[in-house]
Amino acid sequence: MAEATPHRIREVIAHPLTQRLPSPSETSWGRYDRVSILLVEIRTESGLVGVGECLARFAPVAYAELIETALAPRLVGQDALAIGANWARMRRALSGRAGGMLFEAIAGVDIALWDIAGKAAGQPIHRLLHGESRAAVPVYGASVMWGGDAARVAETVDRFKEQGFSRMKIKIGAPVREACQRIAEVRAAAGDQIELTADSNWAYTLDEAVTVGRALADHGYTWFEEPLRPEDEDGHRMLRTRCAVPLAAGESNYTLDQSAPLVNDRTLSYLQPNITRSGGITEVLRMARHAAAHDVAYAPHVGMSGIICEAASLHVAAAMPNAKVMECPASANRFKSDLADLSPGATRVQDGAVAVPQGPGLGLKVNWDAVAEMEGLAREVAA
Repeated sequence: MAEATPHRIREVIAHPLTQRLPSPSETSWGRYDRVSILLVEIRTESGLVGVGECLARFAPVAYAELIETALAPRLVGQDALAIGANWARMRRALSGRAGGMLFEAIAGVDIALWDIAGKAAGQPIHRLLHGESRAAVPVYGASVMWGGDAARVAETVDRFKEQGFSRMKIKIGAPVREACQRIAEVRAAAGDQIELTADSNWAYTLDEAVTVGRALADHGYTWFEEPLRPEDEDGHRMLRTRCAVPLAAGESNYTLDQSAPLVNDRTLSYLQPNITRSGGITEVLRMARHAAAHDVAYAPHVGMSGIICEAASLHVAAAMPNAKVMECPASANRFKSDLADLSPGATRVQDGAVAVPQGPGLGLKVNWDAVAEMEGLAREVAA
């Protein structure tokens, strides 16, 4: 048995990480000066080590405890390459409807297992997915933040242009009049050659979203992201009939079951799962393939996550035939710049795209000194 499964899981270690942002991040949802993630480290009996990341923006120590107490005991001794079976084992850790902390925790473990699989095969993950194997993925700069005056907006737009972005996303919120003004300001600053999208982080009622959608259409925006609460599926359907701008959503979904309804009826034109929330690579693959079968574009969400999230998203996007464009956050973020030897995508943009890592697995090596420092802050904050 030992020879048949040389990559049996020996240890699952959860590292809660926190950083203080050099400048606050502002959206309609709130203003953040500190953010967290959780890094998952899986060690095998063969000596291979895989790393993953889960979305744990707040209370990362709680996520670590969940992994250590509910998931790790189900995984130790199992074949790391049996990814689907391990995913099912983790799902059974808690009963009830799918979602929440459990699925974000599963995401981190799942990504680490795919990293091991790639290293065992000596191939980048995107090769294991037997898809398009693109060398680079189109990206958009994120984000021109909500808040600040017109001068600050123009400064951000100019910086994104200098970094090589030909596509950008702006954050909008309430009140509606100010959102419509911001939509016009960014278009004026960007010019007609830049592709623009807008994200409201579900700031509006249906009638408000119709008004904002009209402004987006008037100024040639490509999509309207998360206009309404993610639970309001009927509202999205109604908005789709009253809004000339395509709708985008999906970062709040945990599973295919949750993303499928608005894909099935083409309410969404762009599906945006976040790989560190939506059950990892395994579940996002199901979502992206289902979207492809319904002619809906796949546009990975990355947000304030780290370099592991970005790398994993690049691998899946490289393989999917319907991958349209990927979010590429351009603000300072130590989770992207300090945690590994892979440079952040925002520093690697060429011709509006970012190269996909070609090394085995995720194609990166973790900086464990940086992990230790950020884990110390996370545990200090939690104490």
